[in-house]
Amino acid sequence: MNHKSVVVNARFLTQPVTGTQRVGIELGMRLKNLVPDITFLTPHNILQKDIATDLGATVYGRTKGYIWEQIEMPMYLQSQDSPLLVNLCNTAPIVYDNKIVTVLDLSFHRHPEWFSKKFSLLYNFTVPRIVRSAHKVLTISEYSLNDLHRFYDVPRSSLDIIYPSISDIFLYPPAKGENPYGKYILAVSSLDPRKNFKGLIQAFQQAKFPDTKLVIVGAAHKVFADSGLKELIENDPSIIFTGYLSDEQLVNLYQHALFFAYPSFFEGFGIPPLEAMSCGCPTLVSDTTSLPEVCGDASVYVDPYDIGSIRDGLVKLYSDEALRKTLVEKGRGRVERFSWQQSAEKLAGIISKLV
Repeated sequence: MNHKSVVVNARFLTQPVTGTQRVGIELGMRLKNLVPDITFLTPHNILQKDIATDLGATVYGRTKGYIWEQIEMPMYLQSQDSPLLVNLCNTAPIVYDNKIVTVLDLSFHRHPEWFSKKFSLLYNFTVPRIVRSAHKVLTISEYSLNDLHRFYDVPRSSLDIIYPSISDIFLYPPAKGENPYGKYILAVSSLDPRKNFKGLIQAFQQAKFPDTKLVIVGAAHKVFADSGLKELIENDPSIIFTGYLSDEQLVNLYQHALFFAYPSFFEGFGIPPLEAMSCGCPTLVSDTTSLPEVCGDASVYVDPYDIGSIRDGLVKLYSDEALRKTLVEKGRGRVERFSWQQSAEKLAGIISKLV
């Protein structure tokens, strides 16, 4: 392999870290070790400076964001004899054909109402065009692979799965610290409509668990900007929003929780249930999209569109200690199926066939 003929689109270094950027960072760090001379190309407005240093990122151009990706980056690549471009985080230049594209899921296509109009228009314009011109289209689950084939007519021969995993701190969690909340059910997610917090809160309130809290980790200010959620929790001291927490704090919450609840409407993969499993926390998840593929027999499943189903699942897991113990054991085995290193090695093999 001519390593110098491979460039990674490292625009993710200029963005706040969500699940999408985590995929780019984790795969990128391992690709650097597997392909030592690979170049990570980024615009100048880097937020993840330590990671950029670790990757030895090359800064290029005067613009940033979408303009940089669509105009300046292709100009640079063409000046470098058009190397293979590896895109790990949903977007890529439309006019540059020598590329691998990773599309995590098609939530923006299936449910444009969940996103801002600008975001929805941009992704629904860009993604169909970048996948049609790519040598290889990668995604993170069989569910998302089938969506790409169904909605964008990407040939199955051009599609492959690179499974995500979880960060090392969740794989090798430290010893338990102090329990800050007593008896509680835990929910962790970005606070957007597809995560179904309204449904979870309504089901929790219907269940009427004695002396038990619902602890939700996420950006609390976004919750209180949502009048529907605010009305549900306004006079309920058993519901706690923590705001953003560090990974160390989150590990401790997973370790002490009675169980973890994730009745999401849509997931391309779903990393939080795996984090919970790895920390010895039983899980309840939706029976939709990719979650059965990821969680297997290691979760209690509920219908996210049915408040009664979520409530019954919560009650089932709350009242059955033996079931919780069984799910903890099965969960640890489930986590072992997913490895960033193995996924990076698979990606390096795909790259080697294209350069």
